[in-house]
Amino acid sequence: MGATYVEVTVRNPAMPDRTWTGPFLADTGAFDSLVPANRLRAIGLQPRGSREYTLADGQQLSLEVTVAELEFEGERVGGTIVYGDEDTEPLLGVTALESGGFEVDPRAERLKKLPAVLLK
Repeated sequence: MGATYVEVTVRNPAMPDRTWTGPFLADTGAFDSLVPANRLRAIGLQPRGSREYTLADGQQLSLEVTVAELEFEGERVGGTIVYGDEDTEPLLGVTALESGGFEVDPRAERLKKLPAVLLK
């Protein structure tokens, strides 16, 4: 089993023509999605606050966040986006995956469309 990557377009909801597209690691261990800060600022997104996050190694950080639209696999969802370092790998978090109605198939290294989005 390997990593699952997805082509994702990040869209500024206030200016829908301002976008950035790149490969994201589908990360079911991450709650929110993460994008390099320079990519977010380039499409006109500004931080709307900060949140406390716990990294995989247990380290806790306060990171800036914003709200954006994410488009992948033919679906468009809104979500909280974390500002990452400029060299960080973009992550597609579980809230965006589930909002779009997807789960990760680690054996096939792709997303699998669920029959319906859970509402409970």
